[in-house]
Amino acid sequence: MVDNPADDTADGDVRLDLSDHVATITIDRPSAHNALTVDMIRTLAAAIDSVRGDDEVRAVIVTGAGDKAFSAGGDLGELIPRLTAGELEVLIPDASKRFFSDVYKPIIAAVNGFCLAGGLEILLGTDLRIAADHATFGLPEVHWGVIPGGGSHVRLPQQLAWPQAMHLLLAAESIDAAEALRIGLINEVVAPDEVMPRARELAQKIAAHAPVAVQTAKEIAVKALGNEPRFNLETALNERVLATRDAREGPRAFIEKRQPRYEGK
Repeated sequence: MVDNPADDTADGDVRLDLSDHVATITIDRPSAHNALTVDMIRTLAAAIDSVRGDDEVRAVIVTGAGDKAFSAGGDLGELIPRLTAGELEVLIPDASKRFFSDVYKPIIAAVNGFCLAGGLEILLGTDLRIAADHATFGLPEVHWGVIPGGGSHVRLPQQLAWPQAMHLLLAAESIDAAEALRIGLINEVVAPDEVMPRARELAQKIAAHAPVAVQTAKEIAVKALGNEPRFNLETALNERVLATRDAREGPRAFIEKRQPRYEGK
């Protein structure tokens, strides 16, 4: 989670709404492409805990406010200095968990714009994904001297073919919605004004099914992956990267709008 394309550091929010057994989690900081501050990450975690424990919730929609972004990841200026100082727990309080990894209620992503870095890592924790035709997906982390430590190294190779997963992880090139659909990263591409209606349609259809059966089906599929040891491995190796000088140089170069000068140390 590194990308923050705006200089605006205004406080954002994560909103949780419930209607007809469908919870909607909205990442709300459109002036900064819904980049997540530390406080927003904590609020998102609280929203996830809430939907997990609420029997009224049978399906979840995750989206970003506005029409330009789902989320462009973590707030670079705030998050990276804390991570490189050793505060990995601000992003990953439990090394064996990632976004939505222990939520067995179906989760639908409604993507209207940029879905980058940590935003893509949130997407990887969802089950069904509806995207606007102008949406963009990518993991730019390695270009800026860090890695996407929010589950990407585990989930991408499970969800995509190996070459496609490695292209996103290693080349740091973004792809458009049509390519994301072609490789199976998302389910559908629709017009921007149809993203939320289509997500709600799917959520309501799922919510009408027997909730114990639906949630058990997802629980079996998720637990069969056995990802907790893999997430622990990612966390341990991410700490090695964050301890390098390159991990400090890359974000500094991003903020200063210049090419980074890496040492390999």
